[in-house]
Amino acid sequence: MKFGVVVFPGSNCDQDCFYVIDKIIKQPVEYVWHKNTGLNNFDCLILPGGFSYGDYLRCGSIASFSPIMKEIKRFGDNGGLIIGICNGFQILLESGLLPGAMLRNTNLHFICKYVYLKTINNETPFTNQYNNNSILRIPIAHNEGNYYIDDKGLKELKENNQIIFQYSDINGTVNKESNPNGAIENIAGITNKNGNVLGMMPHPERSSQKELGSDDGFLIFKSILTFLEKKI
Repeated sequence: MKFGVVVFPGSNCDQDCFYVIDKIIKQPVEYVWHKNTGLNNFDCLILPGGFSYGDYLRCGSIASFSPIMKEIKRFGDNGGLIIGICNGFQILLESGLLPGAMLRNTNLHFICKYVYLKTINNETPFTNQYNNNSILRIPIAHNEGNYYIDDKGLKELKENNQIIFQYSDINGTVNKESNPNGAIENIAGITNKNGNVLGMMPHPERSSQKELGSDDGFLIFKSILTFLEKKI
């Protein structure tokens, strides 16, 4: 299975994602420069974290106009798997590939720490190796992770089971105290209606080896691989 890691000016988690695919799940992987105007037969694309274009205007806003985004949109519309992590999630929102918007953290500070996530939907290409309600320990590192969507959009997310992860405590309780950034209903990750595009603020690539303090994020990449292998 072939993975592509999209690189924008200011990306800083691209090498981490590349390492996980290359060394941990041991699959072919290539970098995709943001000025490219074509994709090279990929099965899954990763939009990594970082500060694309210095986060000018809004996080992910300028990157959403990069030449490669037309091909990424076409890839997603045709059912290709896309995962956007942190800044990658912001880019997917700005590009319209996912609904909603990202606001400043409610404390107006950059937050970098481990958090707990509750797995809400394990019937996706990205979560099929987890159990429903699995509690994951995965780090966040962002200034604008406060996910927002209007009432109509939130209702649609719930009706279509598009909410994939919520911030929780270690016991799986979803409440204000376990919400690190003010995200509506503690939302940490969502998919599009078709379930082939995932955006999440926490960093699974930084928690895919026990040596890093947690390997709870590894099964996201294993889930993608399992899904793709079943399609063959």
